[in-house]
Amino acid sequence: MFNSSERKDYFINECCYGDDLAHALMDQLRSHGIETASEPGQEDFGWYFGFRTGSVDYQFVIGHRPADEGDPVVWIGWLERKAGLLGTMFGARNRGIQPDAASIIDLAISSLPEVSHIRWHRKKDFDAGLEKYGRAAPSA
Repeated sequence: MFNSSERKDYFINECCYGDDLAHALMDQLRSHGIETASEPGQEDFGWYFGFRTGSVDYQFVIGHRPADEGDPVVWIGWLERKAGLLGTMFGARNRGIQPDAASIIDLAISSLPEVSHIRWHRKKDFDAGLEKYGRAAPSA
């Protein structure tokens, strides 16, 4: 359902897919009363959007792993706290992420009938290539 092969003229790089997925997730969040940014932003590898839960601002970042050797495209997303330049330099994006933020994203993703095989990973495991530790739901 989500574009992973047709390059759009507004993409920064060839692989910047995910804007349609970001819009779909933002629509789902809004339908559940969650405040989101008005539009997603683009990075050199994909897209991100902001949302707020309680008094904390978050960003959900979207990238993808292209299909190869019979494996389908895999969409990859990660949750970060919104942090300024100084906070980012000191690792604030990865600290203090509340379980409700992951649950809200899980609800939005799970509400999309086109999405299946959702797996949640701890950052350290995923970064180490330990995808076998993925779970069907976010853990605290």
